[in-house]
Amino acid sequence: MCDTPFSWYQWYVPSQDAELSTLDGLNPPTHGPEAGFGISHVPALTIVWHPTLGRVGDRALLPLRYGGTDVLLSRLEPDFSSPGSSKREPLGDAHVSRTPIRLLRLENECIRIDTQGSPARVVVNGNPLEGCRDLSASDLKAGIVLELANRIVLLLHLDELRQESDDDLGLVGASLGIERVRREIRQLASLDVPVLVRGETGTGKELVARALHYTGARRGRPFVAVNMGAIPPALAASELFGSDRGAFTGAVRSHLGYFGAVKNGTLFLDEVGEMPLDVQAHLLRTLDVGEVQTLGASRIGETEARIVAATDADLEVKVQTGAFRGPLLHRLASYELVIPPLRQRRDDIGRLLVHFLHAELERFGRADQLTASKMGLPTAFIAALVRHDWPGNVRQLRNVVRQLVLGSPDTGPLDPGPALAALMSTTPAPASGGGPSPGGSVWNTAAEAAGPVSKEPISPRRNRKPSDVTEEELLDAMRACNFDLKATAERLGIPRTSIYGLVAQHKVRRASDLDREEIMRSSLECEGTVEQMAKHLGVSKVALQRRMRELKIGGSPDRQT
Repeated sequence: MCDTPFSWYQWYVPSQDAELSTLDGLNPPTHGPEAGFGISHVPALTIVWHPTLGRVGDRALLPLRYGGTDVLLSRLEPDFSSPGSSKREPLGDAHVSRTPIRLLRLENECIRIDTQGSPARVVVNGNPLEGCRDLSASDLKAGIVLELANRIVLLLHLDELRQESDDDLGLVGASLGIERVRREIRQLASLDVPVLVRGETGTGKELVARALHYTGARRGRPFVAVNMGAIPPALAASELFGSDRGAFTGAVRSHLGYFGAVKNGTLFLDEVGEMPLDVQAHLLRTLDVGEVQTLGASRIGETEARIVAATDADLEVKVQTGAFRGPLLHRLASYELVIPPLRQRRDDIGRLLVHFLHAELERFGRADQLTASKMGLPTAFIAALVRHDWPGNVRQLRNVVRQLVLGSPDTGPLDPGPALAALMSTTPAPASGGGPSPGGSVWNTAAEAAGPVSKEPISPRRNRKPSDVTEEELLDAMRACNFDLKATAERLGIPRTSIYGLVAQHKVRRASDLDREEIMRSSLECEGTVEQMAKHLGVSKVALQRRMRELKIGGSPDRQT
């Protein structure tokens, strides 16, 4: 049942007389009930997953308006284009039906999705669609996830008529939120004003700080990043401003400090809310008059460094409690740049997913797997990623992709089981209007598509008979536990002593089976990093190190990533 109006959206839909091929060139209305909106929002479909990975991120703006013609969705329509490109083409996948499903806007401001007898298998927000379904304004605001023919994942959401820039500034995505961030970076890059970057953990605050530096006039000067949360409070002043020999107990030599190291470049102060109060006073003086007071020195130096600070904390609350100085907050926030959380830019999830898959598969020497057919990821898994609320944001998505790659065999399809298990076991973020909790029905659907390992990701069964463990289950558990036999036994719920018998019974390769040539080849592929070699060879790190010592293989067997 749809009962939420669209009246609070800035909504503009072109008239039926407008040519769809020129949709990107339309201007907002200047009169009538839809006039006066600053930015024109229209419904759009963005490709989140496609058998041709180069199509991920393509979008189609939809001429949906009440009383207008339905939008048809099939193999042949509508036309999609990548941001900034004039080339338009339909989904084009032979497995998607030519018989379209219909999208229309109703009088009560809902969006209706109607299969109208189409044989296509359509899943809407994790639920198979039979007949038609009406979706509300809040559904559209959160993003409606569509799965077509178990092959393609689309996001129906709100977008705007805009012109994307060719320069991505090192930031992946083309959503409204990330385009706004890019626009503000370009405006601020060459201005010598402090900038406070705000955003939840994992949103990419340091990437934004680097983009500010390398886009502006200081690009050829040093960029120094400092995590204030990682510096002991007693050493914070010395680390930032430097110290002379004997300035405090343990200061046996002079120390330049981060301001001295950055010179006239950019100093990025991450987690600035963790800075001690006495250091805050020094920093305020530096921002006001450009002076740097070295600890233990009578001289006062000068600095031309630009300050970019970042925080995920509520600094206003810290000011009220006395943990942060109000004048410093006002000085740092000469301009505030806010990064949207990932749940507010769901149309970027497909782009980020492909970006991280490419990076991780290349990192582990498996770039030949970077095709949708070789990866074999089920659309239910992709759809679950899009609908997740991502409390850890982009960083969490990157870690899930890494788990996906490392938890899968070197050949054959990627196994989403370990990655899905890790994601399902995380604490869900507060509800954000449409995103499911990890225990929701969409996760159950994704778990079924991922295979048996995903169905019981958190609590392993106990007191099982070793004879009940299949070879496939054993191998899946070993991969999920990085081939640690003790952890594998605990995951399977069997005695540790039984795991060795199972390994022998199913003829699972052990580190003792590896010869010198195979280990040396893996060492070259993994750049001598034992953790990566162990995953590549399918054995535990400890067992691999033992085998390398037995074979007297030189190098650095204990090297870590």
